[in-house]
Amino acid sequence: MSRSFTSPNPLRQRFRPLVWLGVCFLVISFLTRLVLLIKTGSGVPANPLYWLYIFGVGLGYDLIAFVYFAWPMVLFLWLVPTKPGRLPGWLRWLAVAVVLCAICGAVLLALHVAYHATLKVTWPVLIPLLFMLPLTAFTYTSRTGRVVLYGFCTLLMFGLLFIAASEWTFWNEFSARFNFIAVDYLVYTREVVGNIEESYPVGLWLTIIGLIALTVMFLSRRSVRAQDDGSTFAGRTGIVLGWLVATVATAYFVNANMRNQTANRYVNDLGGNGIYQFFAAFRADQLNFDQFYKTLPDDQAYATVRKMLKTPDATYVSNDPHNLTRAIRNPGPEKHLNVVLISVESLSGQYLAHFGSTKHLTPHLDKLADQSIFFTRMYANGTRTVRGLEALSLSVPPTPGDSLIKQKHNQGLFSLADIFNQHGYESEFVYGGYGEFDNMNPFFAANGYRAVDRRDIPSSMKIHSENVWGVSDEDLFSLAMLQMDKIHAKGKPFFLHIMTTSNHRPYTFPTGRVKGKQKTRFGAIRYTDWAINDFIQRMRKKPYFDNTVFVITADHCAHSAGSAEIPVNHYHIPLIIYAPAQFKPQVVNRMMAQMDIPPTLLGLLHFSYRSRFFGYDVFKLAPGERERAFPSTYQRLGYLKGDMLTILSPRREVEQVTPNFANGDVTPVKSVDTQEVDEAIASYQVAYDTFHNGQMKWRASDATPVAPLPAPASSAAIPAASSSASPATAASVSVP
Repeated sequence: MSRSFTSPNPLRQRFRPLVWLGVCFLVISFLTRLVLLIKTGSGVPANPLYWLYIFGVGLGYDLIAFVYFAWPMVLFLWLVPTKPGRLPGWLRWLAVAVVLCAICGAVLLALHVAYHATLKVTWPVLIPLLFMLPLTAFTYTSRTGRVVLYGFCTLLMFGLLFIAASEWTFWNEFSARFNFIAVDYLVYTREVVGNIEESYPVGLWLTIIGLIALTVMFLSRRSVRAQDDGSTFAGRTGIVLGWLVATVATAYFVNANMRNQTANRYVNDLGGNGIYQFFAAFRADQLNFDQFYKTLPDDQAYATVRKMLKTPDATYVSNDPHNLTRAIRNPGPEKHLNVVLISVESLSGQYLAHFGSTKHLTPHLDKLADQSIFFTRMYANGTRTVRGLEALSLSVPPTPGDSLIKQKHNQGLFSLADIFNQHGYESEFVYGGYGEFDNMNPFFAANGYRAVDRRDIPSSMKIHSENVWGVSDEDLFSLAMLQMDKIHAKGKPFFLHIMTTSNHRPYTFPTGRVKGKQKTRFGAIRYTDWAINDFIQRMRKKPYFDNTVFVITADHCAHSAGSAEIPVNHYHIPLIIYAPAQFKPQVVNRMMAQMDIPPTLLGLLHFSYRSRFFGYDVFKLAPGERERAFPSTYQRLGYLKGDMLTILSPRREVEQVTPNFANGDVTPVKSVDTQEVDEAIASYQVAYDTFHNGQMKWRASDATPVAPLPAPASSAAIPAASSSASPATAASVSVP
């Protein structure tokens, strides 16, 4: 019998470690998916068809992810020589190094010529070069080659197990597989790594993962043993080219959205692969609205938005159909009261007793709501802090991809601080951590605010507790009070936007403050509630307390995931406006978008000003008129109006559903409301366009004084309204 049929195939021998890696990859992916499915519980109904979908579609994405993940192994098996050859090892390595450097240099030059890209942007191209450089310095079947192969396989196994553990912790926090949040967090390693170290026993976990990786390698060492009876470089190149074709084909013909074929968001997510989804999210961090979403003709989109933004207090200053600038006129005189806007980390509406909670988590906030103007139907713009900050500072809908706070060319935008500054205020953004996280300090400093963070805390001030995210909320409020005192001493009113952090994992806070466990969400909520009350009580002793308005809301909810892509119950947040010497208590049961807070607040202060905000003063419209919200993810853009939710998605998809406001589930509508579809498209399209064409910038003409309306005959404060008032009754009460 021919030797070719009786002896092992050299290529099969050479690439056997690749088969071993594939089996390990699929087994770990399967177990990860199974564990996450079990953890999801009732989120995925006990339906065999769902299970078949999860593991069937999941296997497909696992195979595709493996094609990408295996490239280091493919390159290793391709480039490491089989035999020493004619050239000495060092000379062979030098020759290959010259070729690789030439290829890498050509790629960098091509990127620079084609896209004017600098090395600061294109440096990742060097990573494959650094990986491949040492591979020709030894032979495959030598003792060195075998040791390197075992070590390389152990490292890959450790990586797979580490990714599986990371997916578990990510799902535990966000009820989702890796997505845009994971990409976003990768940029800020100090905060993210610190958060993980303070939240989990990282050392123990890494030790366990390492031991498991070594055990797997020991038990399967025969499968990865370096064997090669004479494969040729040409033969190995053929396999690598086939792998390259598979990589390009899957990248071109498959995308992450193809898994979204069921109505259950958990099922769709579990049908994906975390590694694949991570890189898909990385590629989608910047989404061109005109390219990926359904659009309207520009004139129609702007006309629709201009109609939506025309309120009784607003007059367009130009007949230019693409100019959104409006003169907002309120009855004078203006109230130059101090304003303290507190965006509370992850303060879901469901934690307040006013919204049905029986856990007594926020007794102070619930009491404060009874003494305030309390808005019961406020919805956040998104699921990240930067989305809340974006809405509260710029009053804009969330654009797809990254928040404007992290986009390029986001300096000098039309902001809430600009309006306050034009009226003689000093405006500051106060944060208890380091404001470089999420680009907060650079953004606020470039848009009318003075950025204040933990570096501004004087050394003499006692810090009661701190973690990687920042100082405890009570210490943050102490810092804010120092800033208020400084501005008040100048004889000027202040506008402070304070961003809290204590209600964030690892959920640590000063001991002895509340009856709540450390490192638990409920303990952190109780502490934040205590800290806000402590802040208000300390503020009562200030001479400027009666002239200060406290605006308390959330950046987003504590949980963002549900069975629906946009579960509206996980966007419901409170809004409390407290100024006992200025406004009487009132309940406002009107649907509001988070971006409506700035103009509504300015309306309460009777400010007259020029505006290009996308939000409006809700008190200027009749109850039920144009009430809407913009709950969104980084890709799916929601438009909530009445009992209908319109969702815009990439690939120009539009969906309308009826949301369940209690549990977030959705039911497809039988008949599409085209007017609401047009309003949704126009709102997001124009917001995207105005930012990218520069129309969102602050202009010198925006400082043009606007004459107020004549003062009303009576300037009485807002009358009280019962918390049980109907939506129409509560919302129809006039404002000063």
